[in-house]
Amino acid sequence: MTDFRTEKDSLGEFKVPAAAWYGIQTARAVENFPISGRMPDTDFVRAHVQIKLAAAIANTQTDWLTPIQRDAIVSACERILNGEFIDQFVVDRFQAGAGTSHNMNTNEVVANLANVTLGSDKGSYTPINPNDHVNMGQSTNDTIPTAIRLALLAKLPKLLAATHHMADAFDALAVQERDTVKSGRTHLQDAVPTTLGREFAAYAWTLRRVADNLAQVRPLLCATGLGGSAAGTGLNTSPNYAENVAAELAKLTGEPIVVGHLAAQMQSMFDMQAISAAIRGLALELTRISNDLRLLASGPRTGLGEITLPAVQPGSSIMPGKVNPVMFEMLNQVCFQVLGQDAAVAYMTQAGQLELNVMMPALGSALFDAMDWLTNAMRVATDKNLIGLIINRDRCDKFIHDSVGLATLLNTSIGYARAAEIAKESEKTGKPVREIVAAHNLMSEAEFNKLVLAAAHGVGSGGGGG
Repeated sequence: MTDFRTEKDSLGEFKVPAAAWYGIQTARAVENFPISGRMPDTDFVRAHVQIKLAAAIANTQTDWLTPIQRDAIVSACERILNGEFIDQFVVDRFQAGAGTSHNMNTNEVVANLANVTLGSDKGSYTPINPNDHVNMGQSTNDTIPTAIRLALLAKLPKLLAATHHMADAFDALAVQERDTVKSGRTHLQDAVPTTLGREFAAYAWTLRRVADNLAQVRPLLCATGLGGSAAGTGLNTSPNYAENVAAELAKLTGEPIVVGHLAAQMQSMFDMQAISAAIRGLALELTRISNDLRLLASGPRTGLGEITLPAVQPGSSIMPGKVNPVMFEMLNQVCFQVLGQDAAVAYMTQAGQLELNVMMPALGSALFDAMDWLTNAMRVATDKNLIGLIINRDRCDKFIHDSVGLATLLNTSIGYARAAEIAKESEKTGKPVREIVAAHNLMSEAEFNKLVLAAAHGVGSGGGGG
């Protein structure tokens, strides 16, 4: 049977679990919002605690807090940032608009830890009060959007690293398969020769370009509205608080935090929409690349079968020996879910009214999920399927010489119309183009093979690894 303590707020008394480091407003929120069963994102919790720590230091600089109060608050925050008490952040991700419940969850946990350190009891809120001291000069209006931005900044390097990790794997394959000639395909039909190296190099180049696009969002996220307090007015903040707290956050996070427009950073989620759009771009490219790899690995007998993805699990409960491209099927599913999160972010971005966007708790959660899911999915897909990928060179060679698209190589020597006749003859008889050109005394099979190789390497064309 759970023991309780009774606390009191402006609505009256409420029972709080005796062992809890949170207080009455958090306990009310737990009862009010049994929605998803998902607790707050850890990077978001840490970011919000960093704000409380920075605020305590900034408020002491103007003597609004005493050094004793500051030290108790800072100590409590540092314990949380070192990994303690994370389980005390318990408000569902779908909660009161703007995130007041989470803000008070943090204020209460920090206050209770600080008071116990100073010799008081949990729930006494003296000498450290959650609202008067931990939340000094702050509001849900400015701390929650700032915490979301800081959490996104914390996640961004991991997402970028996973993207570059996959690009590195493709680059390695591009170098390895530089001379592996294969049939290109456009409209899913035979086209001119290319190389696997060129295909893989194109994937790597695209992923790096997407990563660059993601990185460009970082300065937008570094401009905070912290210090705007309620409605961007700066109400109840100490002198130079916005600048002082931004400087402290920069020290804590290692990010170039600056003061943005205090009102705009509560009203507008432009920077969050910008990173969502960049994440969407990554998901779209990953979807295309995953589909390509699944197609190239199709078979093993009746598909393209130009590559073999490493087997990580049996593929069927009924068909013995079947192996499926499960890692890139998983990556596809993650990408589709991320696209849904982006749509939710877009709806919530435009749903703010006047001085505040109250959709921030779910908006932040959608972005946190998108970044974490893609980071994890790309890394395991790279480690388990790209690294160790097998090239079926005989299959590539067979397809390239079976392709009627090779007739395109004759355009400059015999003209488009004559080359089309060669293509039709190849399609009708099933004979390779090189055999037909030799039979018509246009060139020897060896000479045609050299032509194919030169065309595949794209003399004069761009693209590394080709």
